[in-house]
Amino acid sequence: MPDKETLEKIADLFKGFADATRVNILSLLVERELCVTDIASAVELSQSAISHQLRILKQMQLIRQRREGKNILYSLADDHVKTILQMGLEHVLE
Repeated sequence: MPDKETLEKIADLFKGFADATRVNILSLLVERELCVTDIASAVELSQSAISHQLRILKQMQLIRQRREGKNILYSLADDHVKTILQMGLEHVLE
């Protein structure tokens, strides 16, 4: 059985997936890196709203960013995030 601190970290991890907009963003990033403008267009929300969600996802270590010229590109932090998304989809489609 994991200790209390580990259980809290797991619960915090799943808070990142507890919002449909954040899950939508993560799903887009499974395919490729995107900038805020591209994400906002795909999700049909303002850049400000997307930036807020990206900050949350970054704090939860679900995404990473890199600068390319004037743009900041976002991608999944690692393959674990993709696996969690896939497993969640499989579970809800069962």
